[in-house]
Amino acid sequence: MKTFFTLICAGFLTLSANAQTGIQEVINGLQASNSGQVARYFDNTVDITLSQKGNSYSKSQAEVILRDFLATNPVKSFQVIHKGDNAGSEYCIGKLITKNGSFRTTIFMKQRGDKQFLQEIRFENE
Repeated sequence: MKTFFTLICAGFLTLSANAQTGIQEVINGLQASNSGQVARYFDNTVDITLSQKGNSYSKSQAEVILRDFLATNPVKSFQVIHKGDNAGSEYCIGKLITKNGSFRTTIFMKQRGDKQFLQEIRFENE
């Protein structure tokens, strides 16, 4: 009986460890100023908005732009304001606090198969 209970507990722990994928990993990447961690979830093209200027970029271009943005604006913290989902899409609105100011940040991800892909990320000056 103890073995059965141990297996059940181990299964739940594995599920909860795997549950921290997708949007939470992107949030963790932003908190750590880790553009590579965020870029692992980029779709083939990504819409990036910095202040009032936005464009669509390839995966590799988007990673360079995000890396430059995070290097120019060293992150102090990221506070989640709201998270939600709708029909296979997930989004997060948060406040990215950097040494150069605060940015209202919106992350939009879409589920395809068993993986989430980052479709859009916006950084708007507050």
